[in-house]
Amino acid sequence: MLSKNFALEEFIRSRTADRMGIDNVPKDEKVIKNLRNLCLEVLQPLRDYVGAPVHINSGYRCPELNVAVGGVKNSQHCRGEAADIRIASPKQGRAWAAWIEDNCRFDQMLLERNKNGAVWLHVSCKRDTEANRQVFKKLEIRN
Repeated sequence: MLSKNFALEEFIRSRTADRMGIDNVPKDEKVIKNLRNLCLEVLQPLRDYVGAPVHINSGYRCPELNVAVGGVKNSQHCRGEAADIRIASPKQGRAWAAWIEDNCRFDQMLLERNKNGAVWLHVSCKRDTEANRQVFKKLEIRN
């Protein structure tokens, strides 16, 4: 377990990895430490606040998986510093982001949408707390 309510399996699960036969298990202990930090600093406090499960759409991505899903070359997902959280709506995403912004140490948050209209909240956190930028980019998303 990475925290009270988050298991490593949630962060390495990937339909794309399964479909393409990619081993998405982290080989570097630093990645596990980064994932634990992300959980303890942001995700577990959010889960405790909402009083309900917080679902991870995308967590850790090995470099091969990151390329397969079209992730940026320097993605924090590859270091275990980021997760995309499933949200029901942009309104929920903005509310959760506002709570995180007021109550957690984080690096960046992005409210994102794909071409099919699915929305999620990307959140990242670095173990070096002084390196965390505390930036929330509020993208224009229609409800």
